[in-house]
Amino acid sequence: MKKILVITFIILFSAASYAQYQPTEEDLKHFFTTKTYVVLKDNPLSDYNFEIEEVMKNLWDMTDYDFIKMEEFPEKSQNPDASFLYTSLVNFEKDRTDSRYVFLHLSLGGPNLTMDDLKDLVSVPLGYVGVDEENYIYKLGVLVQFMQKHVKLMNEKPEIISNNVFNYYNKNIESAHSKRLYILKDELESEVNTTKKIADIYPYEVKLAAREEIRQSVIDQDEEVVFLHKVGPEGKKMKARCYKILIGAGDSDFYYFDYHMVNKKKPDRFLKSDFRKLAR
Repeated sequence: MKKILVITFIILFSAASYAQYQPTEEDLKHFFTTKTYVVLKDNPLSDYNFEIEEVMKNLWDMTDYDFIKMEEFPEKSQNPDASFLYTSLVNFEKDRTDSRYVFLHLSLGGPNLTMDDLKDLVSVPLGYVGVDEENYIYKLGVLVQFMQKHVKLMNEKPEIISNNVFNYYNKNIESAHSKRLYILKDELESEVNTTKKIADIYPYEVKLAAREEIRQSVIDQDEEVVFLHKVGPEGKKMKARCYKILIGAGDSDFYYFDYHMVNKKKPDRFLKSDFRKLAR
């Protein structure tokens, strides 16, 4: 995939980024008439390919869809009646850390558009470049579900396209208090890496879960579970962004979004300060 340059960190949703294409009401209405092409990775044995095929079969309900190889993408992307679900490498203009991330995009095609400037409807971070796919593969289903819900939401409430979308979803923080928070122990900073330490700050139910437990909660669409999706360098780089998103395993809603720059004082982990924000 070609590298995409963006100007600001606010790129989880195209509607929240002045640097990316901002979808119009007409774009959103048109999307539901398109055929969505899911771009597979070049490696035929990629875990991503197997997982996204299952996700589309079981969860996709917005448009007709088909799978294409990467080599077909440039030609297909010229079709204004096509939409695309694909991954790309993203880095940030003016980012001196030269960090790169893997993002999942849902975009519209069109004549004279390159793969770098398709009309993005929604994008979410999957992982840091070079980090094993296993860190995010098991979350693909709920992330794709979120993207579907977000596009439907923008179509129903176009006024949120120009608003701060993070504030829209962060209003769900209090609702997370009634759910079980699943979080990997190795994604917590040392000050909050036990349930006892967490309970001193966040007096709601938290489970230090295994990846398989989180995956199962997604498969079961467990309405009682919210889990952490963390995107960071995982030791690949000292200075980079660490994204922290809490997602409902059953409803696919975002309950919390934040990020910080990784440094000696703020490791590539969910922080004590995050729990303080959640507890409010």
